[in-house]
Amino acid sequence: MNPLLDRLQPYPFEKLRVLFADVTPNPAYKPISLGIGEPKHPTPKFIQQALSDNLNGLASYPSTIGAEPLRAAIAGWLERRYGLPPLDPATQILPVNGSREALFALAQTVVDPSQADALVMCPNPFYQIYEGAAYLSGAQPYFVNSDPARNFAPDYRSVPDDVWPRVKLLYLCSPGNPTGAVLSLEDWKELFALSDRHGFVIAADECYSEIYFKPEAPLGGLQAANILGRTGYPRLIAFSSLSKRSNVPGMRSGFVAGDAAILKKFLLYRTYHGGAMSPPVQAASVAAWNDETHVVENRAKYMAKFQQVTPVLQTVLDVALPDAGFYLWAKVDKLANISDTDFAKRLYAEYNVTVLPGSYLARDAHGSNPGRQRIRMALVAEVEECLEAAQRIAAFCRGL
Repeated sequence: MNPLLDRLQPYPFEKLRVLFADVTPNPAYKPISLGIGEPKHPTPKFIQQALSDNLNGLASYPSTIGAEPLRAAIAGWLERRYGLPPLDPATQILPVNGSREALFALAQTVVDPSQADALVMCPNPFYQIYEGAAYLSGAQPYFVNSDPARNFAPDYRSVPDDVWPRVKLLYLCSPGNPTGAVLSLEDWKELFALSDRHGFVIAADECYSEIYFKPEAPLGGLQAANILGRTGYPRLIAFSSLSKRSNVPGMRSGFVAGDAAILKKFLLYRTYHGGAMSPPVQAASVAAWNDETHVVENRAKYMAKFQQVTPVLQTVLDVALPDAGFYLWAKVDKLANISDTDFAKRLYAEYNVTVLPGSYLARDAHGSNPGRQRIRMALVAEVEECLEAAQRIAAFCRGL
């Protein structure tokens, strides 16, 4: 067996299952889960129709590079959303089966396994796929802690100078999971300068880009590169997905875009890996990327939900409306000295509400775990259920 598999830690939800193993939740309350970031808003009917209308595509093998109409639809969306000059759908865009598998696979393409001291840089807290991708590529993860003083953006200036030359791939998530932080143009400028100096690839995970609460949409990596005059997006790959944008997590549809030289190698890897998207899913994805009305409506639902739920929780927790995304990242020791794991366990036992301990989403690094004494709440259900959960959490906190 591959010994690198032994380095993988249990997924956060497996840790949560173990934490709750000896707990019987209060039967007076129906269960409400804010634990998993799985969109619960209904899938738009026109996307379902496009999928069913193209089931005859199941009779054909799909190509790894994807059909031209899909790549053209993705290019058009990127150009409209981020104000980009025309992209080449044949070389700068590649459809993928959701951003998760592509985020993992990119490390296998980028990292040289013969380099014993290679590093893959990850934010902390983070999406655990980054860590697994680092280990199974033969590299070591290097965690950069989020900084509450910078609205939870990673503090890249804290990284010692002798670390940067070893970095081969840098994962970032903007808007962030779980913090909702969005990188600024100045942040991007600094990262691009470091990439130019040391040659590492930037993997920009932007799957939460279309759920935001400010008038201006979050800045994207390709957008920042274009503003800064970085023609061809050198050493930059952006990842996006329809799961959150269009409420189709089960469709597993996303894309990668950016540096054509890297995507050429990534296409070669994926051709062997078997990463082709089903033709009916491709057709439904074309319909989704070409429509913005349902995205605006979806965003409005999240806005209304967060505007109702956040004030209820602010009375008992240290929490604020994020820049973007559908998570609340709350500090739990406002009313009592309690750990994030004890908070989650007692809340589940007493009020049958599931939240995710923040320490499960982070690692001990540089003397601290930036998720400790925090919880992540995924406001993915309809507003009534999320509001009831918030009211139960508030009652629980007052009881502390």
